[in-house]
Amino acid sequence: MSHSTTTSCSCSQGVTTTRKSSITDIRSTSLAGSGDRRSSTVAIFSKVQTVDGAEAIYREGQQRYIAVKYSVRGRDLGSTVEEAIAKVNKQVKLPPGYHIDWAGEYESQKRANKRLMIVLPITVMLIFFILYAMFKSFKWAMLILANVAMAPIGGLLALLLTGTHFSVSSGVGFLALFGVSVQTGVIMLEYINQLRARGASVEESAIEGAVLRLRPIMMTMLVATLGLLPAAMSRGIGSDSQRPFAIVIVGGLIAALLISVFLMPTLYVWTAREEDVLPAVETEFMN
Repeated sequence: MSHSTTTSCSCSQGVTTTRKSSITDIRSTSLAGSGDRRSSTVAIFSKVQTVDGAEAIYREGQQRYIAVKYSVRGRDLGSTVEEAIAKVNKQVKLPPGYHIDWAGEYESQKRANKRLMIVLPITVMLIFFILYAMFKSFKWAMLILANVAMAPIGGLLALLLTGTHFSVSSGVGFLALFGVSVQTGVIMLEYINQLRARGASVEESAIEGAVLRLRPIMMTMLVATLGLLPAAMSRGIGSDSQRPFAIVIVGGLIAALLISVFLMPTLYVWTAREEDVLPAVETEFMN
C-alpha cells in the first residue's frame, strides 16, 4: 500500500494555456508574462513528477481507503480468510496511521456464527423443557435429546461426501434437523411407553414399537427428503446458499431414520426401569 498526497495549484492570471507534452515543459511553464522564467515557473512553486497512483480515491468515515477484493474457490470462506489474515499480519508491515479491515462475506459469516452460538443452546434448552413438560420425566427428555445429538452425524457425512464446506446455511439446516429428530423421537417413545402401560415387557415394547412405528417415521422422513432432493443436487446460479441447507437435511434425515429405528429402542432397553413414569393408557390406542 502507498500513501500519497496530491497538491493542486490553480492560477488564473498570466498562465500559458498551451498543452504541455513533457514534465520538463510543465516545470518550465511561466506563471507570469514578464518572461523571467527563472523566477516565475511552475517548478519554483511545486514539485512535478510522474508516479503510479489510484485512478480514484475512495473515502469512508472521513478516511481514505483502498479496497482489495478476491474470491474463494475450492475452500471454505472462513479458513481461507483466517489464513490470509495470519499471513498478511506476519509479512505486511504498515506505516503509522494505516490499518487493514477484513469485511465482506467473511464479516457477515462471523456475525452469523456468533448468532448461531447463541441460538443453538437456547434451542436445545427449549426442546428439553418442552419434552420434560410432555413426559414428566427427566430420563425420557434426555433419551430424546440423545437421539437428537446423533442426528447431525448424517448431515456431517453428507457434507463430507459431497465436498461441501460448512457455512451458515448448513448450520441452519442442522437446526431444522433437530426439530425433525425430536418429532421422530417423540413418536417412537410415546408408542413404546403406551405398550408398557398396557402391560408389555420392556423388550417386547421396544421391538414392537420399532417395527410398527417404522412406517409413519419413514413417511415423515421421505416427505422432507424427496422435497429437498432437487435443491441438494442443484448447481445453478444462486444454489450456493440453498444447497448446503438441503444437503444437511437430506443426509441427516436418512441417518435419523436408522437411529430412530435401531439406536433409540436399544437405549430405551438399557435405561428402562420398573419405576419409570409412564403415561395413562389411551382408550383409542391401537397397535
